[in-house]
Amino acid sequence: MQLRPYQRASLDALEASWRAGDRAGLVVLPTGAGKALVIAALVREALATYPGLRVAIVTHTRELIAQNHRELLGYWPEAPAGIYSAGLGRREASAQVLFCGIQSVAGRVREIGAVDLVIVDEAHLIPRNAETGYGRFLAALRAERPDLRLVGLTATPYRLDSGRLDEGEGRLFERIVYEANVGDLIHQGYLSPLVSKATATTLDVAGVPRRGGDYIPGALEAAVNRDWITRAAVEEMVAYGRDRRAWLAFCAGLAHAEAVRDAIRQEGISCETISGETGKRERDRTIAAFREGRLRCLTSVGVLATGFNVPRVDLIALLRPTQSTGLYVQQVGRALRLAPGKTDGLILDYAGLVRMHGPVDIVTARSAAAVKGREGEVRAKPCPGCGALIALNASTCEACWVEPEEDGDAAHEASADDENPILSGRTPDWQRVEAWSLGVHAPPDAPESLEVTFRLAGGLSAQVRVCLEHHGYPREKAVAWWRQFTGDPSAPMTVAEALERRDALVRPVAIQVRANGRLSESIQYRLPGGRVFADTRRLG
Repeated sequence: MQLRPYQRASLDALEASWRAGDRAGLVVLPTGAGKALVIAALVREALATYPGLRVAIVTHTRELIAQNHRELLGYWPEAPAGIYSAGLGRREASAQVLFCGIQSVAGRVREIGAVDLVIVDEAHLIPRNAETGYGRFLAALRAERPDLRLVGLTATPYRLDSGRLDEGEGRLFERIVYEANVGDLIHQGYLSPLVSKATATTLDVAGVPRRGGDYIPGALEAAVNRDWITRAAVEEMVAYGRDRRAWLAFCAGLAHAEAVRDAIRQEGISCETISGETGKRERDRTIAAFREGRLRCLTSVGVLATGFNVPRVDLIALLRPTQSTGLYVQQVGRALRLAPGKTDGLILDYAGLVRMHGPVDIVTARSAAAVKGREGEVRAKPCPGCGALIALNASTCEACWVEPEEDGDAAHEASADDENPILSGRTPDWQRVEAWSLGVHAPPDAPESLEVTFRLAGGLSAQVRVCLEHHGYPREKAVAWWRQFTGDPSAPMTVAEALERRDALVRPVAIQVRANGRLSESIQYRLPGGRVFADTRRLG
């Protein structure tokens, strides 16, 4: 296993911070970016430099403990590693590299002995309170080793109750030494693109009281767990998710999760509920069925937002309103992992979280801290053309290239002209692809694009440009295009590389081109075997 460039950069930044005298740094990597591999590389490199070093990797669930331990042994089979976790039934306290659960080791520092380096996975779960399990554990270790080094890894370096993890009184971390951006990793092909829809059904939390900065759970569930709302939301979910394989629905309480589950089942979709009250064996069986595709949907309350690793998840239903930016990002992050046959992850935002906290690729530690105390401020808007949620400062919707309308009253209202419709409504015919060719489009003032020309039956032709060397959404669309035609998640970074790898591309059997007005057109590709892939292109 080799480190990706951003993973290597995060370890180099951490090493530089140590040389500068820092002893407690944060590494921020989005969900799906491979924190377990970064931890494995960090451990191996630290022991190569300091062979006598003692390392503890601490987290909060047995699933993450086992996953991190497994990743290290895959990266370094001879690692002197052990596990201390009651949930996993292992207490290998003397291991040089110890993967442990905080609940199991918080009061057992004497048993496990002195440690030189502590690595905390999901570091956002550490409260400021020194009397918590993490607080007591770290204080006891520092009593043994005053020069203890602490590394935290998380996708969300902030908490609703205390703000950024590296700021304020009682903070455990000195600074963020490295932060990777979700949007950058999507554009580089390392994470799955996300699309979001402004749903017709919205949850009303006006008047719901708050405590500790977020909604009081009982009052929140009472406000949103209403039969007619649940049925309407599930009808939308089923319509949007018809071609989606693995759904997660985050709910406001156990009764709400069970109501959503029952409504989904009534639509003929297999679904189960998981909560903190679900027994270990039942939870393992249910997650295994979901992971293997025998179960299509999980509804959840209080779990699965952190440390849940099922890459095939391609639909997230946000049914739990929250003031916590961290919870929002963690929930959405369940759809960021790449998986075979997965084009993107669809986010259905019934709770208005994208509007409140902003598109997930612009959420940073600084922006998340700024949201605190500014409830009610809208940070995203729906595109009038396709309903995708976009940043407030976006002038165009990159999903459909429709210009959002300016605010203001309409000059007049118009009724539909049934006798002389402006659009015919006729569906374009499929055109058989007889051959295709690949070349380079090299404009003088823009990056090169891969130019694909389709020769169609009847002497017709069509042309698309795949913007592999661009940035932002054009690059994201190019990566999705490449994956559809090759099945390879690793898209080329340059047009030259794409041409070298042209043999991996599978020629479509037919295409269908539909105009979306004067600014864009929709192209559907029918691939061998009957699979259809839709794409939208801007004209001009």
